[in-house]
Amino acid sequence: MKQIFKVFILIFFTFSGIPIISEANAHSLFNSSEQTFGEYRVQIATLPEFPQIGEKSEVLIRVTDLDFNEVDGFTIGIRIFYNEEQINAIRPQSVNGAHLVTDFVFIDSGNHLFRVDLYDDMDYGNPLTYTFNISTQSPFGYIFISAIAAGGLIFVGVMGIVFIPRIVKRISKH
Repeated sequence: MKQIFKVFILIFFTFSGIPIISEANAHSLFNSSEQTFGEYRVQIATLPEFPQIGEKSEVLIRVTDLDFNEVDGFTIGIRIFYNEEQINAIRPQSVNGAHLVTDFVFIDSGNHLFRVDLYDDMDYGNPLTYTFNISTQSPFGYIFISAIAAGGLIFVGVMGIVFIPRIVKRISKH
């Protein structure tokens, strides 16, 4: 009887939670950010999540309206700063669709400021500037990832040590 009750509760909570979950999003990238300014929302991310010094990385930009609908096209320029000094720029260009993917090689370790200038037709050509902070991989990133992975493995090991003997005892009694 106890098992039937547990199954009933599991089914009840599963079906009662379905209407609540109307949208699911994937894991956001570590170096990702978004800002809403004017009539647009601009998202930026890097691939790989932790850009490596001296290696090509992709900078991904997505533009939507305030209702999260992707725009049909836009004009965008990007200025890249390191230590408050502009180190690179991408001239304004027209983009068909809502996505821009551009390659960039990070030379220095640390934080880079990406100033994304979105040229809005409704604002008479004056750019809306979105500022994003993008970090590069430092040696501490590997230590952080390793510590998280080790913590997960230790948790699984402790749970196994605690619960596996109990499960084995239950199975051997039946």
